[in-house]
Amino acid sequence: MAPTLFQTIYSHALFTADDLQKIVSLHKKIEVAKGDCLLKERQTATGYYLVEKGLMRFYVHDFNGNEITTQFICENEIVNEVSSLFQRIPSAQNIQAVTDAVLWEIDFANFQQLYHTLESVREWGREWMAAQLFQSQLRSIEMITLSASSRYLQLLKERPQIVQQAPLKQIASYLGIADTSLSRIRKQLVTS
Repeated sequence: MAPTLFQTIYSHALFTADDLQKIVSLHKKIEVAKGDCLLKERQTATGYYLVEKGLMRFYVHDFNGNEITTQFICENEIVNEVSSLFQRIPSAQNIQAVTDAVLWEIDFANFQQLYHTLESVREWGREWMAAQLFQSQLRSIEMITLSASSRYLQLLKERPQIVQQAPLKQIASYLGIADTSLSRIRKQLVTS
C-alpha cells in the first residue's frame, strides 16, 4: 500500500502513530484555484501547506518588474515561506498555484504547539530545515556550474511534473534563462 501524503511528508523514525494522528488532526484541507496566491509579498505567512494535488510556485519581481520564479513545489512536498513564517516578518515572495491545487494547511499556532510538545516534531523539523538548506545551496551552485541545457535536462529528469504543468515562461525564469532560449533548448532535444 502506498503511503499517504502525511506519512510521506511526516516521515521520521521518532514519530509514533499517536504523533501522526495529532499532526493530521491539526491540518485543514483547502483548495486553491489556478493563478490564486496563498501569500503575497509584504504579507506575513500564517502557516504552511502540504501539497496533495497540483503545482505551486514562489516568485518575486525583479528590478524591471518581471516575475521570476524562485521555486516550484510539487505533490507530496511542503509549501513554506520559512523566513516569513518563523521570523514573523513580511514575505519578499509570492506563492501562487500554477494549477488547481489541493493542500493541507497547518497554522503557525498549531505547529508551534506540536513543536513545543512533541520531540519527534522538533527532530523532524530540524531535519526538514537542514534538507531545505542543502537544496538551496545545491541550486545556487548548479545555477553557476551547469549549462542551461543541463539544468533543463536535470529538471526534466528529477521533477517532470514541473515541465509537464508549468508555463514555459515560468520554467525559463526558474532556470535563469530567457523563454526563447528554453524554446531553443527544447527544440534541440526533440531533434537530437
